[in-house]
Amino acid sequence: MSLCAECFNNGDHTGHDFNMFRSQAGGACDCGDSNVMRESGFCRRHRLRTGENVPSIPRDLLLMSEMVLPRFILYIIQYLRDGYVEPDTSTERDLQKVLQQLEPQISFLEELTKMGGAMRTVLTKILTNQQTFTDSIYGHDLFALIRCIVIVRLQCRLVRICDILCFLQEDQDGGQSVGQRKRVKLSSSTRDPRIIESLKHKYFLEELLFWTIKYEFPQKMVTFLLNMLPDQDYKITFTKTFVQHYAFIMKTLMKSHESDTMSNRIVHISVQLFSNEELARHVTEECGLLEVMVTVLLYMMESCLIKSELQDEENSRHVVVNCSEALLKNNTYWPLVSDFINILSHQSVAKRFLEDKSLLMLWMSFVSFFQGMNLNKRELNEHVEFESQTYYAAFAAELEACAQPMWGLLTHCKVKETQEYTKTVVRYCLKTLQMWFDTICFIDEPAPNQVTFHLPLHRYYAMFLSKAVKCQGLDLDSLLPDQEMLMKIMVHPLQIQACLSEIHSNMWVRNGLQIKGQAMTYVQSHFCNSMIDPDIYLLYARITEVVDLLTMASQHQNAVLDSEQERPMLEGALTFLVILTSLRIHLGMTDDEILRAEMVSQLCMNDRTHSALLDLIPENPNPKSGIVPGSCSFEDMLSAVADFKAPVFEPGGSMQQGMYTPKAEVWEKEFDPIMVVLRTVYRRDVQSAMDRYSAFLKQFGIHTGNPWPPYKERTQLHPCYKGLIRLLHCKTLHIVIFTLLYKIWMDHQNMSEHVLCMVLYLIELGLDNQVQDSKEDEEPCIEEHCHDSWFPGTNLLSNLHHVINFVRVRVPETAPEVKREAPPSTSTEASAYGQVKGSSNSRRLSGNWREVFSLVAERRRKFQEIINRSSSEAAQVVRPKSSSTRWVPPGTPPQLVTEILEIRESMLSLLIKLHQKLSSKQNSLSASWLEDMDTSRHAHGDGITAIERILTKAAARSCQIKRSIQDICGKVCPPVPPKKNSPTDKKAMDKEERRQRARERQQKLLAEFASRQKSFMETAMDVESPETDAAMDLGASEVMESEVLYDCVICGQSGPSTEDRPTGLVVLLQASSVLGHRCKGKDPKNLPTSDEEHIYSADTCGVAHDVRLTLMQRFFKDSSCLQSVSIGWDGGVYVQTCGHTLHIDCHKSYMESLRNDQVLQGFSVDKGEFTCPLCRQFANSVLPCRPGRGTEAGAWHSPTNKKTCVLVKEVEDLQEKLGLFPTESNLSKEMELVIKDIKNTTQKKYMDYGKNPGSPDNDFLFMYSVLFHVLAMHMRLYSIDSAYNPWTKLTQVTQNKDEEKQGEEIPEVPMLYRDVPSLLIIFVLTMPQPLRKEHFTCVVKMLFNLQFIQAVAALSTRLSSEERQAWSASGALKKVNHSAAKSFEALLYHVISELSKDTCVYKVNEEETTMLSSSVWSPQSIEFSLQQFCLPFLRLSCLLQHHLYGDGLTGCLEEEEFSSLAVCLGLLPSAPQPASAVHSASCLEWPVDAFDLVSQWCAEVTGLSLIHAEQSLVHPQWAAPHLLQLPDNYNIIFQYYHRKACTGCKKVPKDPALCLVCGAFVCLKGVCCKQQGVCECVLHSQHCGAATGIFLLINASVIIIIRGHRFCLWGSVYLDAHGEEDRDLRRGKPLFLCEERYRVLEQQWVSHTFDHINKRWGPHYNGL
Repeated sequence: MSLCAECFNNGDHTGHDFNMFRSQAGGACDCGDSNVMRESGFCRRHRLRTGENVPSIPRDLLLMSEMVLPRFILYIIQYLRDGYVEPDTSTERDLQKVLQQLEPQISFLEELTKMGGAMRTVLTKILTNQQTFTDSIYGHDLFALIRCIVIVRLQCRLVRICDILCFLQEDQDGGQSVGQRKRVKLSSSTRDPRIIESLKHKYFLEELLFWTIKYEFPQKMVTFLLNMLPDQDYKITFTKTFVQHYAFIMKTLMKSHESDTMSNRIVHISVQLFSNEELARHVTEECGLLEVMVTVLLYMMESCLIKSELQDEENSRHVVVNCSEALLKNNTYWPLVSDFINILSHQSVAKRFLEDKSLLMLWMSFVSFFQGMNLNKRELNEHVEFESQTYYAAFAAELEACAQPMWGLLTHCKVKETQEYTKTVVRYCLKTLQMWFDTICFIDEPAPNQVTFHLPLHRYYAMFLSKAVKCQGLDLDSLLPDQEMLMKIMVHPLQIQACLSEIHSNMWVRNGLQIKGQAMTYVQSHFCNSMIDPDIYLLYARITEVVDLLTMASQHQNAVLDSEQERPMLEGALTFLVILTSLRIHLGMTDDEILRAEMVSQLCMNDRTHSALLDLIPENPNPKSGIVPGSCSFEDMLSAVADFKAPVFEPGGSMQQGMYTPKAEVWEKEFDPIMVVLRTVYRRDVQSAMDRYSAFLKQFGIHTGNPWPPYKERTQLHPCYKGLIRLLHCKTLHIVIFTLLYKIWMDHQNMSEHVLCMVLYLIELGLDNQVQDSKEDEEPCIEEHCHDSWFPGTNLLSNLHHVINFVRVRVPETAPEVKREAPPSTSTEASAYGQVKGSSNSRRLSGNWREVFSLVAERRRKFQEIINRSSSEAAQVVRPKSSSTRWVPPGTPPQLVTEILEIRESMLSLLIKLHQKLSSKQNSLSASWLEDMDTSRHAHGDGITAIERILTKAAARSCQIKRSIQDICGKVCPPVPPKKNSPTDKKAMDKEERRQRARERQQKLLAEFASRQKSFMETAMDVESPETDAAMDLGASEVMESEVLYDCVICGQSGPSTEDRPTGLVVLLQASSVLGHRCKGKDPKNLPTSDEEHIYSADTCGVAHDVRLTLMQRFFKDSSCLQSVSIGWDGGVYVQTCGHTLHIDCHKSYMESLRNDQVLQGFSVDKGEFTCPLCRQFANSVLPCRPGRGTEAGAWHSPTNKKTCVLVKEVEDLQEKLGLFPTESNLSKEMELVIKDIKNTTQKKYMDYGKNPGSPDNDFLFMYSVLFHVLAMHMRLYSIDSAYNPWTKLTQVTQNKDEEKQGEEIPEVPMLYRDVPSLLIIFVLTMPQPLRKEHFTCVVKMLFNLQFIQAVAALSTRLSSEERQAWSASGALKKVNHSAAKSFEALLYHVISELSKDTCVYKVNEEETTMLSSSVWSPQSIEFSLQQFCLPFLRLSCLLQHHLYGDGLTGCLEEEEFSSLAVCLGLLPSAPQPASAVHSASCLEWPVDAFDLVSQWCAEVTGLSLIHAEQSLVHPQWAAPHLLQLPDNYNIIFQYYHRKACTGCKKVPKDPALCLVCGAFVCLKGVCCKQQGVCECVLHSQHCGAATGIFLLINASVIIIIRGHRFCLWGSVYLDAHGEEDRDLRRGKPLFLCEERYRVLEQQWVSHTFDHINKRWGPHYNGL
């Protein structure tokens, strides 16, 4: 089903779960078609128009189209005929060139389809009318006759091409064929004339589709053909034509060099044709669609068949597909298989397929091509030279070509009415399997050292068998074949399970990693339900044999397994046996129970995202969409078993997605480690599940130790599978259990905790699943006769307390048992040998089903021989045939002898002794422990708990067992050591002792390392935390030291920074324009999502300052302008440090070592970039530390009682001093290099203003004191002319300058227009360093006077004329007071009176003030306005004072900020005052008469004549910088921008991107917008963000960050309903803005921390 964006957006999707795949190829919208979708799902427009009569178009309007279009289409077809060149001719084949020349004509047809239904009707008539086709080619008009010769010639060529399309004819046309391929011929009986007949075109549509196929489905042609689909007549005819050309499509697809692209376009067409059930049924009946598809698939696979080497390589007649062929490696078959799966989803079509027996047999023949493919042969001598990677092609082929159609058919076989379909499929499966066994010459045993993971015929049989029993109520016995056939069917799935254990035991290691890849893929979530699950279903009472391990002897001889392979093979065998006897996936569990179990197992391994969980859970047999009636939906089940964890952020800044974690009750009641083992791909996932389970138990106080896998109660078996329980109650299994318990108790080698866990699990399963009728156990069984003397019966409950006295074993002559004397009586001995016990771990059951689990014929004969021999002869049984050809280690094995071992134990006594051993107590269980036992705590625990749980259950089910337990527990039973300590046991004890010592040494080393790490972290925290009290009190503790000491993080030496060997601070210099993007409003700007919305950048701080500087340079002296403004807001340099220092020479050596290291990622050493050697923080420069001395520091901080006028004079004298530079030294050279780094950091457009004069951000840390002496040294190179020194105008009244000014052509910038923070920076940098604090305070006080008068002047422009008059009258009264110089009313009156001398000053803003004066100005509002105007200057001054002198920065309330800063800077006395009582004017301190100085400043403005009209006194207040405000729904952005044309090239970009800072729409990687080799995103980042850019990729929903020459993928701020990203929009889920992520992105942008937080950087080479 496909919908257009308009219909989708107008539909109601409330509560729906959907994936939205955005096609770029066009097509027909199915909205309104009731054959495809329900009417309730129609959009509002189609729902309203349903049933309405659409008026017809007048006939006359269409006459011209009917006359012209046939000729137009004929022209296109003739051009396509003439332009096509055969692929095997010498002429260069350039089909794309032909298509490009036809693009305008095809685009014209495409535009016609968009004109509505009437035009599509005309086109349909032309394209599907035979007469129109005939008349156009053989018309009688003059022009047609003239063209007839050409047409005939071309038509003859067309006929020649069509003649070779006969499908079964070999392509031998002498260079004229479309291509050649080698394949196997089918018998003539399978040929269908409808499929193989030559193509004879009867109308335009057929030939148009023909050439569309020949040109490999060009996009424009596909779009045109799809856009016509709304016309129903066209849709039916086109579908029939498509089916007619289906074989031709397959042939062209196989020869295509771009099969992926062609496949996508084929499916894009077919999915819209075959999704309509009515249409699919129609073409199935009329055109034989099913026969066409199956035959075409069969022929396709014939092209890559090879002889199978499975079983009997020489005599085998079976053929399989070659997985190394391009057909399979490239999934070329995928579009055809996809179509077949699509039509099988329709019930009417699937039933027709199941009813056609010849078609079913043909399909089974197709499936048999995959049976036994990709055969693996075990390498025994040398490692394989070339590891084939074709295995994934084999798995994909079986899944897509075999399993998916199987699941499609199974969906229609769920009710009793379809029993016959299931029986038919089962019958044909068995028939095909029998043919397969015959062709591979298989009798009873598989060939050794071979395995294939691909048995699709077996799996078809298993799944239809399971469905028949589960859903259709069929009797299992009625569907099973005879015993011999059933044994054959089970052999190969059993062989796969055995090989899985062999692979994990490294027995296939010489085959390379690919064999492990196959084993993991076999159980992977996409394949498990179609591979391992059906295989296990066929083996539900079978187990691989581990023959030699199950002997009672302390030593045994094994010619098959190496010693290191024995334990994993034993563990694998036991685990598989537990899986067989415990899981109920196909044996009684409902679909909802299966879904729940799958979900719980995946969640227990790890927390999962919603999409990962959806992907990990098999789709079949229970669809995760929850559309099956009566089934539980995926979402409901997920909410029942898991809790959602919202996206979180790690301390390093990396982002986590929304996760689901199991609920506490799931861990407590539903955690199933056996299911986890079955579904895990990596063994570490099992350990992860156990670790998480252990953490849960500890968190809730349930169990504090290391828990064992919990035992889980199982659901009831389906009645047909009750025989499975008998496996748990057969003597052979009980012998195995007894043997393993004994060996574990005796500490034999290869007995692990996992083995004991599995043994206990089997015992508990047997106790929970008792056989109902015990009499059936006593019927004779061939394979049980040899073990009759072990146990009296088959019931586990009775055998638990049965005592085994003696056992006869076969051991090497060197074993310790040989030297023991046999006991006098062996009447109760068991005449069993380990091989016998281990080889019959199954029991034949009653009825036909018990035959499923019988032994293969060869082994049954051997056991019969054993029965007929005496006990001594039985001990000499030979190995099974399959083992005879295995590799035997070199050297002659020791001679085996028969010995009798004294045991005198029962399973019950062994369990109790194991309990004592695990608990390390001799009397761990008292005689009365059963009465005192709390059964509630048995659910979770370790091995002790598991044994107690088993004993409790056994005692509850049998009074005799209860008495036996009490008797055994009443005795003192210390662990019995072996009768003789063999050298092996002694070696094991020595080995364990060495392990213990190694663990102790390891713990000691770890403790020492932790101590050192803790010490280092404490030191590092002291260095990296300048905001702590210790760092803030540097002045108190370290000022009086003679020199400041620095630690070099490279050489580790500690010492002062000297002229000859300076020490530097690791810093990162980066250009910044963040502050330039501040706006006046506090709310961020909205991203435009329509043509009516726009973003204007004129109101940003950077643009406003640029305009201000431009106007100043237009009217004022340039040198004066540069001192009067701050240009750091846009393109300044931002400096950061990690706080670590190093010697400059050490840094140079470090850089040289990085340069020689070829393994560099993320930064460029040639550009001076590096990572801090200690903390690995990114950096690109080193700031030299000034050599510090205690005397200078003392003078720097010394207090003063000097008068203001004296300090003003001293500051003036300091400014007139020339900078005294030391002789050239290493320090001075490094300072020059730092200035060079700063200039290089800044972009070219900001090169003249390459220093950042300051920033209110606190991230400068404490390094400003280091940076300042470097900048000051550089600034002192530029002396300030005393005649134009701002300090003079700031502190003196100069009345004799008017005459000089009149002679000047270009005036200076008036003081009221100057940027006061910039003046502060200039004054500090141009004065000798170190600067005394009293001088700094004096400069701040004088500048505050100017800042305050600027605030008053700006305020006066905001008043209306009436308000100015009122406040002037009030101020005139205050001016007569003695404190008038510190009264804002008096100063406001004076400023207004002075500025009013020029009538144009207030006229400029008259209109604006009338709009602003809606509220009355009160004294409180004026005071608030003045304080807000002065606050930026006070903040910067206080921060600068902190960095220069180490003064503390104390926090305060917002309303107390002005008073706190004023006290900190010395503008107010330190006595605490209420914030409401502080007046900004009280901070003023005038060096001369205040009113004279203010008059002088105002006169500079009024004397400018008309200049003032363009230079406003108003300084805007800027809000904090913000990124653009994004819409909540990502679809809004996508719909507007993914087809928006670029403003530069006027084309729709292939990869559009949005700047989130300014909203610019740019082309990512677009060659069209490249300038001088630099792509648009990089150019925009330089222009907009001083080389920092934040871009949202429209087609990917992710954000990329550009920082200089590097870039990184940041992530996405749009998440779906489950807190997940959808990168590249692959999942098609609705996305919504995550405010938390967006705030993090904005914070990283404002704080300039992209380089530190994001780690995966790479060079962009100007290509973004």
